[in-house]
Amino acid sequence: MPTPTSLNRAKILAVANQKGGVGKTTTTINLGAALAEAGCRVLLIDLDPQGNASTGLGIDHSKRQVTTYDLLVGDAAPDDAIQASNVDDLLIIPATTDLSSADIELISNEKRSFLLHDALRQLSMDTYQLDYILIDCPPSLNILTVNAMVAADSVIVPLQSEFFALEGLSQLMLTIREVRQSANKDLRIEGIVLTMYDKRNNLSQQVEADARENLGGLVFDTLIPRNVRLSEAPSFAMPVLTYDPNSTGAQAYRDLATEILTKSKAPIRKVS
Repeated sequence: MPTPTSLNRAKILAVANQKGGVGKTTTTINLGAALAEAGCRVLLIDLDPQGNASTGLGIDHSKRQVTTYDLLVGDAAPDDAIQASNVDDLLIIPATTDLSSADIELISNEKRSFLLHDALRQLSMDTYQLDYILIDCPPSLNILTVNAMVAADSVIVPLQSEFFALEGLSQLMLTIREVRQSANKDLRIEGIVLTMYDKRNNLSQQVEADARENLGGLVFDTLIPRNVRLSEAPSFAMPVLTYDPNSTGAQAYRDLATEILTKSKAPIRKVS
């Protein structure tokens, strides 16, 4: 029996890079908060077994009874797993370390790459009136990341403004191409966002120049700076837009949200 399809589907963005420490979770949390601040209703799906996005949005471990693991491996519906975060209009499906065993547990499931795709297209998702769904992928190209790409409309790639930044990008691009050919022909790259950028550093400027020369219009205009407030905010379990709304980090993510909203064809359902 085919999966019921949501009639008013949100735009789904997977935030992915198989390299760790590039600002992937920071980008997911703060882009979600910036989109919510702009008047959107947003769902964040924590697909990283480390669960850092859940922690960064104030979801204590005691409140993670139903998680992305249950959504993929168990029989939980999105309704069972979605909960409010500490940011208005930003919902979340949290994660725990249980998710680290998903690769092994799903190996015999013929539909293992489509589990998240099917869950997010249930008719019950319409009741949340979502504009965007952001998926925080793990720092690897495993079945969880493939699930995110099969479910997504497009991929946002955080790219650290440091030496060798572009070297690992080819494997990610290959994975995106393979998913497009085999499971999601409409998948595209939403954009590449340079993170941890220091305008005083010649290396950051060189990485930016190389990225724009090699990737052209795929690179967002917005640069996410190295910012103390961005680094501090997770330890207070909140996005930087809440922790220090006037910081350069907060403004950068507002700018990134504006870029995405400007190029997006998805209407905002909520009037701010």
